[in-house]
Amino acid sequence: MGTKGVEILENLGLDIADLIESLNKALADEWLAYYQYWVGAKVIKGPMKEEAAAELIQHATDELRHADMLATRILQLGGTPVLSPEEWMKKGNCGYESPEDPFVKRILEQNIKGEQCAIQVYNSILAKVKDKDPITYNIVLQILTDEIEHEDDLQAVLEDIELIQKK
Repeated sequence: MGTKGVEILENLGLDIADLIESLNKALADEWLAYYQYWVGAKVIKGPMKEEAAAELIQHATDELRHADMLATRILQLGGTPVLSPEEWMKKGNCGYESPEDPFVKRILEQNIKGEQCAIQVYNSILAKVKDKDPITYNIVLQILTDEIEHEDDLQAVLEDIELIQKK
């Protein structure tokens, strides 16, 4: 972002350094979520594993797109995106749950928990930039919309599995 753009945001009372830090934490979460989805889709076992794996791969693709959107905005604001995987674990808000138990229900539960954390994170960033930074607001709103959809998708697959198991 050019100096005038940053100046306008600062004049509106936005702490750019704090915003960059929040976006970098969210970026770290996106990288961890991407890997959690990707690796989960590879090791998943149990009923409806093909359907669940397809959903996980689609979500991984979305998380990678989110990471790109956040990194671009961080650069526009004059910041530097998180540069190493070691930083992802240190900076992230939501953590990473290794799919040690590859059972489909457990993997879905882990990812639902991650989506619920992401929803809280992006809701917090929206509150920070509301009426101050419409560009970041729109980017974060797009990501939040996806995260809410992901939670719903995963819960629907989990419900389907539970219905099958009751029969």
